[in-house]
Amino acid sequence: MDFAKIYEIVEGLYCPNNGRPSIDPVVLIKMVLIQHLYGITSLRRTYEEIKMNVAYRWFIGYPMYKDIPHFATISYNFKHRFTEETIESIFYWILNEINKKGYLSPEAVFIDGAHIKANANMKKKIKKAISEAAKVYEEQLFNRRVSLPLL
Repeated sequence: MDFAKIYEIVEGLYCPNNGRPSIDPVVLIKMVLIQHLYGITSLRRTYEEIKMNVAYRWFIGYPMYKDIPHFATISYNFKHRFTEETIESIFYWILNEINKKGYLSPEAVFIDGAHIKANANMKKKIKKAISEAAKVYEEQLFNRRVSLPLL
């Protein structure tokens, strides 16, 4: 597959004559493609895998003696440089190319619909704990009032 089309898609996002040279956008896309194709769960882990795997390095065009782009660089580019439309264009282009080569078949479609609750929002956890504690406190107060003798 010729990834040169990516240069056309991202052309407007790079300035050819200003600042220091950037990381090749094709390399960034290929690194994220590796992450998704092999189910690697984070960019940090992807970075470590690519550092050690000769096949991955061959795919992105980096020999073993050359440092690969840091995961923070990849993350920064995907957050601040590449727009949603850019990523979508690249994704559809890759799907189109795969389809042209006959590797895409509508006979079987696999979708991962697993829903895993994140444990990232600690404030939500605290709010829930506070509301539960308040309910217990209210119940204790109500039980005291009921058990007090009337004068």
